[in-house]
Amino acid sequence: MLTKGDGRHYFRMMVNADVQLLLNDPEAGRMIDGICRDLSASGMSVDIDEPLEMGTLIKIRLESNNASVPPLDATAKVVRCAQESEECYQIGLAFMELN
Repeated sequence: MLTKGDGRHYFRMMVNADVQLLLNDPEAGRMIDGICRDLSASGMSVDIDEPLEMGTLIKIRLESNNASVPPLDATAKVVRCAQESEECYQIGLAFMELN
């Protein structure tokens, strides 16, 4: 499903796929598992079980279910963090670099 009706510059694709986030901070090496909810050319939204501070830099790894499509490796910055439920936070990530 593609959506574009909320003032964004790029279409978003609904994904619902596992994603690994590696925090790029003094706790280097700390991995967080999440669920990528949607993806666009400029970023993604991810559900995780803890809040992250705005501006936190993260390395992302999103595996592909299709062998002919390589995994997505990127560096991103947290631009939004909202608590969705007691144990779920949705973060907005803006891509800084795609590999």
